[in-house]
Amino acid sequence: MLHLLARYWWTVALRGLLAVLFGLLAIFMPGKTLLVLVLLFGAYAFLDGIFDLVSGVRSPRHSWAFLLEGIVGIIAGVVTFVWPGITAMVLLYLIAFWAILTGVFEIVSGIRLRTAIANEKWLVLTGILSLLFGILIIIFPGAGALAIAFWMGAYALIFGIMLIALAFRLRGFRHLEG
Repeated sequence: MLHLLARYWWTVALRGLLAVLFGLLAIFMPGKTLLVLVLLFGAYAFLDGIFDLVSGVRSPRHSWAFLLEGIVGIIAGVVTFVWPGITAMVLLYLIAFWAILTGVFEIVSGIRLRTAIANEKWLVLTGILSLLFGILIIIFPGAGALAIAFWMGAYALIFGIMLIALAFRLRGFRHLEG
C-alpha cells in the first residue's frame, strides 16, 4: 500500500488541493445560495469518492476502507446532484454522516498505513477531524447556513492542508518503487 501511495502521492496532494479550494470558497463566499453550496459539496464529495475508489482499486491489499470511503463519497455526491433542492437540514445531516463515515474509514486506513510508515499520523488526524466535524454538525444543526458554510470551509481547508502534508511525506517514499 505504501508503494502505491508513494508512487501516486500527487493524487493525495490533488485531493488536498481540491479540499483547500472548496474550503476557501465556502469561507469567503458564504452569502451564495444554498443551492450553490449543495452543488459545491456534491462535486467535492463525488470527486473525493472517485479518488478514494481509484486508490482502493489500485491497492489490492488493505483496499476495503478506501473502496468503502469512495463509494460513500460518490453516493453522497450523486444524491446531492439528483435532489439539489433538498432542505438545509437534510443537507446538514447528509454532510454530517458523510464526514463521520469518511472519518472512520480514514482512521482505519491511517492505522494500517502506520505499519508501513513509522509514526505516520496525518491520515489518522484527518479521520479524527472528519469524525469531529460530523458530530458537531449533528449536535448543532440549527446554526444556520452561513455558519455551516464557514465550518465546512474551515474543515475542508484544514483537511486539505493535512492531506497535502501527507502527500509530501509520501513523496519521500518514492524510492521504494524498485
